[in-house]
Amino acid sequence: MSKPTQYGIIGCGMMGQEHLRNIALLPDARVAAIFEPNALMQAEAAKFAPDAQFVDSVEALLAIAELDCIMIASPNFRHVEQLETLAAQNPLPVLVEKPLFTTLDDLNRIEEFAAHYPAPVWVAMEYRYMPPITAFLNEADTATGGIKMLTVREHRFPFLSKVDDWNRFNAQSGGTFVEKCCHFFDLMRLALKSEPVRIMASGGQDVNHLDERYDGSVPDILDNGYVIVEFESGARAMLELCMFAEGSKYQEDVSAVGPNGKVEAFVPGPGRFWPSHLGDAPVPKLVLSPRNPKGPEERDIPVDPTILDAGDHNGSTFYQHQKFLELVRGERSTPEVSLNDGKMAVLMGLAAQMSIAENRTVEISELR
Repeated sequence: MSKPTQYGIIGCGMMGQEHLRNIALLPDARVAAIFEPNALMQAEAAKFAPDAQFVDSVEALLAIAELDCIMIASPNFRHVEQLETLAAQNPLPVLVEKPLFTTLDDLNRIEEFAAHYPAPVWVAMEYRYMPPITAFLNEADTATGGIKMLTVREHRFPFLSKVDDWNRFNAQSGGTFVEKCCHFFDLMRLALKSEPVRIMASGGQDVNHLDERYDGSVPDILDNGYVIVEFESGARAMLELCMFAEGSKYQEDVSAVGPNGKVEAFVPGPGRFWPSHLGDAPVPKLVLSPRNPKGPEERDIPVDPTILDAGDHNGSTFYQHQKFLELVRGERSTPEVSLNDGKMAVLMGLAAQMSIAENRTVEISELR
C-alpha cells in the first residue's frame, strides 16, 4: 500500500473546510497538519480532519517534514505573504485559493515569486471544474464554429459572513470583481484562448451590507455590475453580476455564440440554499442551439451526490484536487491553472474595479 499524500493546510474558514471535506473523499490523501488561528474554525476543521496536527504559525506548519504539498485557503490579503514564506522556508507544491493577490502593489512581488519558486503552483479556479462548465468548454468551439461573443451571468446570494468579516472591505478582498469574479475572467481567457485588451465596467453597491458597521466603517464591496472585455482575437465577453438575486433557479448561466450556433451552461447554486418545499434542487444543464438545423438540444449534467454534498461549488473542488494530486505525485508535469492564469484573472478584476471607480475604459497594458 502506497503512503498517502500528506497535505498541510493554511486557513480553515468556510472555503478551507470545503477543501477538507473533499480531500477526505480522495483515495491515498490525508490532511496531516493545519494552521488556523481562529479557535471556532479550528474546532470545525477538526471534525473533517480529526487526525490532523494543529500548529500555531505558517512557519511551524512548514517545519513538518512529512508534508508533500500545501493548500492555502486563508483570507485573500494573506496569500502573497504566505507564498513568500513557503519560498523562503519549504517550497513545496502548492494549491493557492483565488485571488492570487488583491492589489497592484503586490504585482511585482508575485512576479518575483513566480520567477524563482522551484515547485509547481496551482491557482484554485474551481469554476473550471464544475461538470456543466467542463462540458461547456469541451463543446464550445465545435458548437459555435469559433466563439465571437461570450456572456457570463451570475445571479446569486450576498457575500456570506467570514472570519472577522474580512470580505466586507475592498482593502482585504481586492473588491468584488477581484474576489468573486476572477473565476469568470479566468473562464473568459480559457474559452476564448486569447488575452484581454481593454475593459469597461459599470457597477455599484445598491442593496447589500448598507446597514452593517464594523468598527464604525460601512462595507464598501460592490453588489452588482456589468463588465465588457475586448480580446486580442476580436472576440468580446461580458459579465453580468447581481448579488441580491438568490431567488433564481440557476446561479450561473454561461453562453457562447459563433457563426455556427450557441452553447449554454446552467449551473445551480449551493444545494444547501435550495428551499426544501420546492423539491429537488435543479440539475445542471448544457444546451446546444445550432443555427441550422434549428432545434436546441438540452442535456442534463448531473453530479455525483456525495461529491455535490462536499461543498458549494457543484463538485468542482473534488475534481480540482484530483488533478492537483496528479501534479504532486508526478503524474502530470505542469499545473492546469498557472500563476500567469491567476495573475491575469486578478488584473482583469482590478481593471473592472478601476473602470467603475474612474468612469472610463481601462487598457490592460496600464496595469502591467
